[in-house]
Amino acid sequence: MLRIRLRREGAKAQPVYRIVVAEREHPRDGRFIEIVGEYNPRTEPTYVKVDEARALHHLKNGAQPSEAVERLLKSTGTLERLERFRKGEPLETLVTEANTAASARFFNMKTRRDDTVGMASKGKTNKKAKAKEGS
Repeated sequence: MLRIRLRREGAKAQPVYRIVVAEREHPRDGRFIEIVGEYNPRTEPTYVKVDEARALHHLKNGAQPSEAVERLLKSTGTLERLERFRKGEPLETLVTEANTAASARFFNMKTRRDDTVGMASKGKTNKKAKAKEGS
């Protein structure tokens, strides 16, 4: 059975996710069939980009989204477009609607924690940075 789920990428304490279609039995960051989107929770607002045509194709053919991906697809309107597609609306119309909606949103790709990039995670301090501040 195919699942649409998140695949974690990025550095330690700086996650970035890809939305992928994979077999249910494969590991989270293991083998996948296709990348259908991106998700960055660290930006303000969060960045979500979905290839509507491919996502609708896999959903139409029975792929099940994970809970997290289902929330993301709801927020982008993909699940609503899937219902309209099942009722008979043409795919091309839905994809162009999704592309215009995505281009209308402006994303500031600056992350919320850019001031802490390069610092050790979990509250530990960088000794060199402290030494520079003290002198």
